[in-house]
Amino acid sequence: MESKSFKIFVVEDDEWYNRLLVHNLSLNPDYEIQSFADGKSCLEQLHQNPDVITLDYRLPDLKGLEVLKQVKEINEDIQVILISEQEDIEVVVDLLKHGAYDYIVKSKDIRERLLNTVNNIRKEFKLKDEIKTLRKEVRKKYSYQNTIVGNSPATQKIFDLIEKATRTNVTVSVTGETGTGKELVAKAIHYNSERAKKPFVAVNMAAIPKDLVESELFGHEKGAFTGAAARRIGKFEEAHGGTLFLDEIAEMEISLQAKLLRALQEKEIIRIGSNQTVKIDCRIIMATNKNLLDEVKKGNFRQDLYYRLYGLPIDLPPLRDRGNDVIVLAKSFIATFCKENKLEPKTLGSSASRKLLSYPFPGNVRELKSVIELAATLADDNEILAEHLMLDDSVSLESLYTDNMTLREYNLRLVKKLMEQYDNKPKIVADKLGVGVATIYRMLKEEE
Repeated sequence: MESKSFKIFVVEDDEWYNRLLVHNLSLNPDYEIQSFADGKSCLEQLHQNPDVITLDYRLPDLKGLEVLKQVKEINEDIQVILISEQEDIEVVVDLLKHGAYDYIVKSKDIRERLLNTVNNIRKEFKLKDEIKTLRKEVRKKYSYQNTIVGNSPATQKIFDLIEKATRTNVTVSVTGETGTGKELVAKAIHYNSERAKKPFVAVNMAAIPKDLVESELFGHEKGAFTGAAARRIGKFEEAHGGTLFLDEIAEMEISLQAKLLRALQEKEIIRIGSNQTVKIDCRIIMATNKNLLDEVKKGNFRQDLYYRLYGLPIDLPPLRDRGNDVIVLAKSFIATFCKENKLEPKTLGSSASRKLLSYPFPGNVRELKSVIELAATLADDNEILAEHLMLDDSVSLESLYTDNMTLREYNLRLVKKLMEQYDNKPKIVADKLGVGVATIYRMLKEEE
């Protein structure tokens, strides 16, 4: 039984029938009933925001259609049930077109039908309230601070860019290494924008077989190709009104890039096997862990599509460049994991903190999360120690150093390790070490 009252207005000029309706509805103690004998008095009390109005079609002052129109103009959320002695299909259709929830003919079974109709309306209201609650929870989950944990200058810059992105429908390009949280950023933008009530549809271009990408994005008609047993809408149509997140966009076949470009420019798509265009309205957020401009130069990515998608760039820094965020994130992951698995709260020991800070995390935040969850499982006591952190020592900067090693040998080993880590790009390595590119080339040449 619901504790919240459900307000119903009964508008009926026949005194006996008015009492009948009020009596039947009042059998449910959760219903708060108020009755009126004419349309004008009902309209004067609409500020009370009733949930439902049962409305006689023929009233002494106003026709039911006129009252219905005014009710919907004032508050379209109020559900109106028309009640009449006649069964005129044209009248019924006209009333339903103007927003009536139902049309009930006065008969011996009106009690049961009216109660069922009101009960259905109440269930729909409850479902809408649940959806609103869920949406609030989703927005809270994907608030900036809950999405990206940290307080480093690099993280604060990301917050600023996300906030700018939520103000408009500008295309957003999210770049960064694998595991930095590109999809989380896309969701944070969507669920904090005006499109939050519409779908967020994510497509991983690398995970779709190449011969199915076009169908996945644009849909197809029945019989368009072998196996197309029915019409299927694509991701663009699924995301209508919302956001389409194109992850790992650099993996898209160049032959399909022209069709994607056309869809973005014309804001319409054509399903495979059809000649009809379908209008689309979705915000595009794309992500990649590659340098798209390099891909353009290599001939792997269309230059015109690159400029169409570039939009507002958000480059996510690797975890190793976020300073103390590693510790902040680790503590957050510990708290969440212990809560979800009903474990006693655990703390991060100083030895574990030192070990985390000295590790470059090639897998970024995703790797840190896995390492921390395993450590929380392994720790018998309430403190996570360095020994509980299963890190790959082969990539630890500390592991580069051995006894009796000269400074020159250590520096060279460090440079070589970073060259491996950054795909043999001297400029990036030089920037990381704070030296000139010429220094990197010289050190590598001396090793030859």
